[in-house]
Amino acid sequence: ERTVNYQLQDWLFSRQRYWGEPFPIIFTEDGEDKPVPEEELPVTLPDIDTFEPSGTPEGPLATIEDWVNTTDPETGESATRETNTMPQWAGSCWYYLRFIDPDNDEQLVDPEKEEYWMPVDLYVGGSEHAVLHLLYARFWHKVLYDADVVSTKEPFQTLVHQGIILGEKEYTAFHNADGQYVSAEHVEDGVDERTGEKVEREELDEDDVEKNGDVFVLKDRPEIQVNAQSHKMSKSRGNVVNPDNVVDEYGADALRMYEMFMGPLEQTKAWDTDDVEGVFRFLNRAWRLIVDEESGDLADDLTDADPDREQLRELHQTIKKVTEDIEERAFNTAIAAMMEFVNAANKWDTVPRQIMEPFVLLLSPFAPHLSEELWARLGHDESLAYADWPEYEEALLRREVVEMP
Repeated sequence: ERTVNYQLQDWLFSRQRYWGEPFPIIFTEDGEDKPVPEEELPVTLPDIDTFEPSGTPEGPLATIEDWVNTTDPETGESATRETNTMPQWAGSCWYYLRFIDPDNDEQLVDPEKEEYWMPVDLYVGGSEHAVLHLLYARFWHKVLYDADVVSTKEPFQTLVHQGIILGEKEYTAFHNADGQYVSAEHVEDGVDERTGEKVEREELDEDDVEKNGDVFVLKDRPEIQVNAQSHKMSKSRGNVVNPDNVVDEYGADALRMYEMFMGPLEQTKAWDTDDVEGVFRFLNRAWRLIVDEESGDLADDLTDADPDREQLRELHQTIKKVTEDIEERAFNTAIAAMMEFVNAANKWDTVPRQIMEPFVLLLSPFAPHLSEELWARLGHDESLAYADWPEYEEALLRREVVEMP
């Protein structure tokens, strides 16, 4: 008869180190192990200055005699504490529940608060967590559900694995023993596939290459393809981009917005500083629609007059697109829609305040610092965080006039 064997094993849940939650277990003189009474929980770590190993298979807590030696609350007889500690999973598997009620000294979480907040609406993690943290957190949650501590069967409603940001592209050319370049399309595993001859690698600067369709080629030899590849950022490879440097040059809003503009959230993407420059220019163009760059006053083209139908259409199309894309976490296309709006607005003779105020609200999740500044310059005393999100009108999405070729 066929059966399913899940190969489940006991969970090795003890560590011989100081850092970790102490097990609430004591051992009596006759070897009996007992749980610490609930009224004496939690058992906390002793305050010590040295965390060195004990020199035995036991952890460093075993050397702290005034902590290890205790009494059995039931009998008053001598007892000793368990000196192993729990692994990091003891805290990381249920932190989302504690966030709901962090100051509760009586229980893990207040049932009313848990029922109000749970389950977690959106968990943004990484695929590397799928077989460790997420698996264990789900296991713990189901145990707590069976124990009537939580009200939901599942802890996380929606899970999104964000892609990683790779370093900037690195360019490599290949040449044979005679120094003749070999196009990258003919190279496989360091060998020219046409001749079987080994080739040497030559690292290139970005200025040495140019894009030609879907590939990169040598600028002075466009018939020679080069290898263009991005790698995971690492100190050893020397391709780490320091965000502090980007903020110093372009501002925090440009960095934030560029990371959302690079591509779909789940996609792995390569960093390109030139594209940060593009986002920086967009933010400057948006700023100049409202603020005169020289005087710092409101721009002369900004008007209190009512917008025309085409201006309203541009705004309401943008509201619809940005709102829907945010809901779908398609931040890159939401930003693209705002860029199209700014391109259109820069062609207007006048820029109505009634159009720009809702646009600033749309911009705020992506560029919060600049948006708050613009909101204040538009005469608002209260933060835009308290303003209602703009809503589009279906009737204003349609063009009244369509030009036929």
